[in-house]
Amino acid sequence: MDRFARLVADVIGVPMALVCLVESSRQVFPGMVGLAAPWADARRAPLTHSLCRHVVTSGRPLVVTDARENPLTSASAAIPDLGVVGYAGMPLTDGAGHVLGSLCALDTRPREWTTRELELLQDLAAACSAELRLRIVSRHREQARADEARARAEADEATGRHRAALERSQLLLRAADALADTTGLADVSEQVRDLVSSDLKPVYVGLVLVEGGTTKRLRRMVDVMGTTAMERTHETYTLDADWPTARAARENRTITVTDTAQLRRDYAPEVAETFAELGLRTAVCVPLPGTVLPLGTLVLGWDHRHEIDIVEQAVLASLAGYTARAVERALFVDNRVDAAREMQEALLTDVPPVPGLDLAALYRAAARTDLVGGDWYDAYPLPTAAEGGEESTAPAVLALSVGDITGHDMRAATLMGQVRSMLRQADLDHAGGGPARAVNALEHANAALRLEASGTLVHAHLRPRSAEAGSWELTWTNAGHPPPLLVRPDGAVDRLTAHGIMLFPGLNTAPRVEHRLLLPPGSLLLLYTDGLVERPGRDMDLAIDEAAGLLAAHEGRSLDVLLNEITDRIAGPDPRDDIALLALRIPTI
Repeated sequence: MDRFARLVADVIGVPMALVCLVESSRQVFPGMVGLAAPWADARRAPLTHSLCRHVVTSGRPLVVTDARENPLTSASAAIPDLGVVGYAGMPLTDGAGHVLGSLCALDTRPREWTTRELELLQDLAAACSAELRLRIVSRHREQARADEARARAEADEATGRHRAALERSQLLLRAADALADTTGLADVSEQVRDLVSSDLKPVYVGLVLVEGGTTKRLRRMVDVMGTTAMERTHETYTLDADWPTARAARENRTITVTDTAQLRRDYAPEVAETFAELGLRTAVCVPLPGTVLPLGTLVLGWDHRHEIDIVEQAVLASLAGYTARAVERALFVDNRVDAAREMQEALLTDVPPVPGLDLAALYRAAARTDLVGGDWYDAYPLPTAAEGGEESTAPAVLALSVGDITGHDMRAATLMGQVRSMLRQADLDHAGGGPARAVNALEHANAALRLEASGTLVHAHLRPRSAEAGSWELTWTNAGHPPPLLVRPDGAVDRLTAHGIMLFPGLNTAPRVEHRLLLPPGSLLLLYTDGLVERPGRDMDLAIDEAAGLLAAHEGRSLDVLLNEITDRIAGPDPRDDIALLALRIPTI
């Protein structure tokens, strides 16, 4: 929670920020930054000092330029005692949509809040709310453990019904543990199937989720490992369709089906056909609770008449609650990852056309959809500089870079964009200074601005050599990155192994070292990130040798085709890490 407060203070640029939860007689601060004693020591304050209570009362954001002049807040003791003048607070909600408190930015002077600042605060409040919901699920998990312990203490003298209750509480305990660690919708679906199949013994388990905007639809989570053709045939249908799963979600109540006559009477003809196809005698459809409408339906079916008593109904309702929280978290993660991937791919622009060179690049995302990487490539022309810093009329220099920022999350993708842009700026600001000087400038900015970006990169400048027709001079510096591969005109492949230490704030205090090489016509250069060649259980040097062998046989193929072939052969169809490749070839004269 303190981390969320620090993020608000840093991103919005305010001296104080709070994660505030409002209770009946006080407010508590599980997260805070910038608050003075005694409030910082106590981490709480009376409601007389609370502006956040207005957010809870109204259920809406509260934005105040000057609390001293606003009729709603002018009498608050937070103004003289906490020094609050400017205030912006966004609601923090639980899984049922109840407002628990506020994520707020506080200023000690009047503040005109910008639309961008309020959007960022709202995004951070959404992430903070998700974390609070996860903690609530963890609290439920602890309660489930307590229930199990209590049930065990009574098991010696319990009746068969008590023993059944113990088994159900164990199911809920396992559900709380398993579903609290899920990250994607497919993972949620798989965990639910495993949980109920081992305890309740249904022959069919399905998960149907609500999706869409104004026209709500239901989509089945298809079990790709299963053999149920019905899930593909009836994968999507409208929320008002005559299916028991749709009725359960639409009416927010559990629907139980026990015979085909009921199906023919109350539902669409294809429902009875599906029931028979699956060989079911009993089915139960439990709504997944959401903030306004259910998130979908959990479906269990048995091939015999199965009596669902009140205890089992309560177990299924609790299981649906755990599943709904896991679905919410998975949707939140998926949305954030999608946004990060879109941002990352938008930054990876097309390579520029360069007379006398063939250029191609490839970016391939990791197979796991919940991973976002910091891999990038870049290529852009630079002006050359003559003496005195004036721009030269000599042919432009081509800058090339491939890098990998540490991490597999939104922060890594964001830092990648900043580092890539700062490296371009450093090249332009130090025209004629060479790649090492640009990387040194990047490291200086990284330390001075406290971005704390770390990782590896290769940065190079390529300049045509007029003295040797068709040849280019390569100057590069390597910050801990895998060695570029150079295919010479005779087919020999060299690893350009010279390198320095990786990018890490405060680690490198010496100037970066540059290396030079003449590339005659017929040369081919490949820059790549470690996602191409690094995988657990496989020797990285052997993978680099395999890439070199594929490069050596490049004759006659386009670079785009060649890069895809190398990636398919070495990384396979499901790479565990993002991959960025950049290749250039000097045509023969």
